[in-house]
Amino acid sequence: MAEDTPVKELSTYSKDTPVGHPSFGGRAGVFVPTEAFDLGASTTIRKGAGIVGFGNPDGSLTVYFEANRFDETSLHKWENKIRKAYDRLIALAPTVSKAKMDARSLELIGYIDGVGITLRHPERLTHWLTISNALDTAPETAVITFGRK
Repeated sequence: MAEDTPVKELSTYSKDTPVGHPSFGGRAGVFVPTEAFDLGASTTIRKGAGIVGFGNPDGSLTVYFEANRFDETSLHKWENKIRKAYDRLIALAPTVSKAKMDARSLELIGYIDGVGITLRHPERLTHWLTISNALDTAPETAVITFGRK
């Protein structure tokens, strides 16, 4: 490769990224920020937030997130934050906790649907919660089902 050839930055948008707004109970992606996301300068996504969303035809991501800004006890656990963000996404609820983002700033780590959450890369979630000083909110398993123990 020639030295003057520019290096193309890779996107985390892939064939596995759910595309288009899911219907009620449908599948959405679960994301964590990548190193390309400037957490210190962010006025939207806060440390430890649960982030769900889908891919857009232009290669960007539409995400809904929940960071428990008001310290509700029911939203302490990460999986509860994810569920709250997912419920907003499915209902198209009006919220300021929504953004259209460059896919390079987020990494797909799993999926959520009406049945539960499946993490394909739980180690990336552990990293996100560790740097967020929120490891105590981490789920116990990589598969979380709703309404069942």
